[in-house]
Amino acid sequence: MSTINVNTWEPESGTDLTLGASGDTITIPSGATITNSGTATGFGKVLQVVSTSYNGNDSTTSNSFVNTGLAQAITPSATSSKVLIICSISAGGAADSRPGFCIKRGSTELNLGSATDPSATSSRTLVTNATYVTSADRIKSTGLTYLDSPSTTSATTYTLAMLARDASFASILNISSSDGDYSYVYRGASTIVLMEIAG
Repeated sequence: MSTINVNTWEPESGTDLTLGASGDTITIPSGATITNSGTATGFGKVLQVVSTSYNGNDSTTSNSFVNTGLAQAITPSATSSKVLIICSISAGGAADSRPGFCIKRGSTELNLGSATDPSATSSRTLVTNATYVTSADRIKSTGLTYLDSPSTTSATTYTLAMLARDASFASILNISSSDGDYSYVYRGASTIVLMEIAG
């Protein structure tokens, strides 16, 4: 590998300066900084958007995360790409239920709360977000947003996972615990949107 030491590169008058060819990778070493004093394009662009909606009625009484049927795959076009995850959730349960949620990339739970515990107890449950169900005939809404860096160009699946307060208080996706046949008892749908953002 050859090294060229210069202070300034300028293209011929009326032409553009091109670094590399199609398919090449331009590597910026660790610790190096690119400073833009002009106009840079391409970074941060939305390269693709995929989404799915799910109205299944998954339920769990586990205090550990269980995958729901709400899942979506995306294949990033570059390892530098990020994936913006936006998830809208409808959930129910018995009165005083506390459905908790996170997004998994494969089997990896993303963006959980802190395990740091200044009081030296460890009974807390780590989630990304949760909701509180006040009545067995109601559903509540919550959402998750996270910018992930999967560092891959392979197909990657993101799944909504759910847990419950305990075995006596089930968490239910998209419907209430009673699901009574009344106009004031709602059934909902949950949605996940994935956006590939150029790195």
